[in-house]
Amino acid sequence: MTEGWRVPENEIDFRFVASGGPGGQHANRSNTKVDAVFRLDDSPTMPPALRERVRAKLGDVVRVTVDDERSQVRNREIALERLRGRIHNAGVVEKPRRATKPTRGSQRRRVEAKRRRGDVKKGRRRPGHED
Repeated sequence: MTEGWRVPENEIDFRFVASGGPGGQHANRSNTKVDAVFRLDDSPTMPPALRERVRAKLGDVVRVTVDDERSQVRNREIALERLRGRIHNAGVVEKPRRATKPTRGSQRRRVEAKRRRGDVKKGRRRPGHED
């Protein structure tokens, strides 16, 4: 469904904030955490069919937050990658499952495994115990 269309970078809002957690002076002074937001209604390039599929699965706004790396540039790349991946996965049309019967061989193997398991459990019983 997403073939031929990629999320344009100019349609994504990037916000950079200080990343929490340990890291000393670097973490306290650098805005390396990336918050990437894509609003479906603000995208003139997104095909309508894809827009409806993504809206049904992810809502009107797709948001990704990344603070994996110390580099703002690298976190931005990861955020863009993840955002595009989420939209791509939401746009995939899954084939309907066709119900099938188990094969005769698989039924036989299943019943044989159950019988063997029952034999193992019977072997654990106290001697002299009758069925």
